[in-house]
Amino acid sequence: CVPVLRLLEAQLQDQRREHEEEMEALRNQVDLMQEELEKQQQAFLQTLQLSPEVQVELGLQQEITRLTNENLDLKELLEKLEKNEKKLKKQLKIYMKKLQDFEASQTMVPVERRPHERNMQVAVQRKEKDFQGMLEYYKEDEPLLIRNLIT
Repeated sequence: CVPVLRLLEAQLQDQRREHEEEMEALRNQVDLMQEELEKQQQAFLQTLQLSPEVQVELGLQQEITRLTNENLDLKELLEKLEKNEKKLKKQLKIYMKKLQDFEASQTMVPVERRPHERNMQVAVQRKEKDFQGMLEYYKEDEPLLIRNLIT
């Protein structure tokens, strides 16, 4: 019973310590906010004491500063999006190449070996090609193909 009480007391002390640390952090945060509020109030009172022309000019300067910061943020976002677009275009090229390689490999497999593929519908748009035989090959591979046919 005594070890359980000591364990509970230790846990309670830990929680109390954490609570006090949180309270101190919140007090510091409140103090900082009060200081900021006082600064803003002083700036506002000073602005009210100025002539209307100066108030308008200060308002315009603040708006220009805000718009400039917003513009810089938008430029950063644009740069990130452009980088992402380039990355996606590269990935698209890679996948298109893989798709073309896959299609080329499928045309090399005899029709008898892939009866199940006749029933499958392909959702990928294909480029129209003018085929002149059963096999598709590159022109530079023609001598190799002829030699294999002869042997």
